[in-house]
Amino acid sequence: MGRPSFLHPFAKPASEEFIEIVAGEGALVRDRNGHAYVDALASLWYCNVGHGRREIADAVAAQMHRLEAFHTFDKFTNPAADQLCHEVAGVAPMNDARVFLTSSGSEAVDSAIKIARAAHATAGSSQRSVVISREPSYHGVTFGGLAATGLPANQARFGSMLPDVVHTQKDDLDAVAAVFAEHGERVAAVIAEPVVGAAGVYPPRPGYLSGLRELCDTYGAWLILDEVITGFGRLGHWFGAQYYGVRPDLITFAKGITSGYLPLGGVVVGDAVLAAFNHEPDFILRHGHTYSGHPTACAAALANLAILRDEKLIERAPSLGERLATGLRSLEARGAVADVRGDGAVWAVGLHQGADASAVRDAMLSRGVIARPIGADTIAFCPPLVITDEQIDQCVDAVGQAVETARPV
Repeated sequence: MGRPSFLHPFAKPASEEFIEIVAGEGALVRDRNGHAYVDALASLWYCNVGHGRREIADAVAAQMHRLEAFHTFDKFTNPAADQLCHEVAGVAPMNDARVFLTSSGSEAVDSAIKIARAAHATAGSSQRSVVISREPSYHGVTFGGLAATGLPANQARFGSMLPDVVHTQKDDLDAVAAVFAEHGERVAAVIAEPVVGAAGVYPPRPGYLSGLRELCDTYGAWLILDEVITGFGRLGHWFGAQYYGVRPDLITFAKGITSGYLPLGGVVVGDAVLAAFNHEPDFILRHGHTYSGHPTACAAALANLAILRDEKLIERAPSLGERLATGLRSLEARGAVADVRGDGAVWAVGLHQGADASAVRDAMLSRGVIARPIGADTIAFCPPLVITDEQIDQCVDAVGQAVETARPV
């Protein structure tokens, strides 16, 4: 075929060979040659309700027959966007929340940073521009999210990042406290994933997230929880904040809100941030995207949320995750992998020194499982919440066999 016209994301521009996925049902996908694979990462951490859900396709078609799209700037709205925001606010762990809609998690992170800074400025604290993040972390690829991301390799070659973003090491509350002590009333927000996801799958140490909450309260900053991966059932609750018992001021979300059937993301904005905007009644939030509140995307989200509720998939996440974790820990016990880490229904194995995560991924493909290599030494799992026990066991067997096949000489 030669060089494709499609310039692939997170791939070598020189690559010419790709696996063409053409169909999916439940936790399985198929390539153009008819090979079936267990989708062990829910595509990219998002397909919570599984592939091929006709309910979502029908809801999308019905919405497009009525109204495919219309903008929501200024005084315009639509029923699907209004209903979706009402439902999301209703399950959010904040009082009297409102929801700002985007088309992706990266846009959601940028929006949360801008909303946090704008709210402080509207309340008379325009000096609050500093955002505290951590390493490792992943918050997207737009410039705001990329600046907050604690992965230097992702930032390389893109030039100067957004200023006033400070990184601390993962789980180091003392380092966060030191940044607060240095910058004082210049700190606008702290951003953190409840579970670090695409940067390696690291659950927080006990007390870390609640410690961030306390520091934000002490210094008057907002706490942003990036729940692009953990939102909508991944940890057995609507949001990871509920799983860890922490109250955020803003939540970013995407992925699981539609299970990826259409692009949609957003920011849940809590009462404290909204109250800051009340200091200036004529303030206009000059931020938004062409597709913010896109009615067809919102219809997909509403159908997706109905499936999560009706099939009790959120309640299934803990048992699913426990079976996966038990299997992966059995590999650790026999020395096949170096470590196992995760929470809820998102897990990873750390490979032994010298292993090649991409080689392990490729060996798993030949065994009918698609997992995600992260860096050189991590294989991540975040399967659809409809995955069967047999498919979970297949994932465990595949990685166990693959690490032997790909073991360094």
